[in-house]
Amino acid sequence: MTIKILLVIFIGIASGLAVGCGFVAFLTVLGIIPRLTQLSKTMKMIQSYEWAVVIGALAGVWASLTDPALNISAFFLIPLGITGGVFIGMLAAGLTEALNVIPILAKRIRLDGEIIILIMAIVLGKIFGSIFQWMYFVHH
Repeated sequence: MTIKILLVIFIGIASGLAVGCGFVAFLTVLGIIPRLTQLSKTMKMIQSYEWAVVIGALAGVWASLTDPALNISAFFLIPLGITGGVFIGMLAAGLTEALNVIPILAKRIRLDGEIIILIMAIVLGKIFGSIFQWMYFVHH
């Protein structure tokens, strides 16, 4: 029984280290946070962005391990959700900008001159997908 527990602990720590190293490599090698600060014209706040990612990752790990029940008013959760969504959206925009994903995708699906249609489809898909997930899985 003890060997089984030690094996599970080892696998958990090794998996966490692998995912953490991959996440740091993703942010570092691709230069997501510096590109994000360039896009938003907030280069002075680069350390705030970095700390937001670190604290957000730690809070996400803690929340996934403990399943917390926060008794917070909906009036506080709405701005919290909006700011979280804006940050994730900006992080995704920085990644997209760094990798030039949208122009490559537009060329592949033959929408070269209509990139705005592709961007709006992505934005509306994220919005409706989030609303569906919230309505079906959270309030069901």
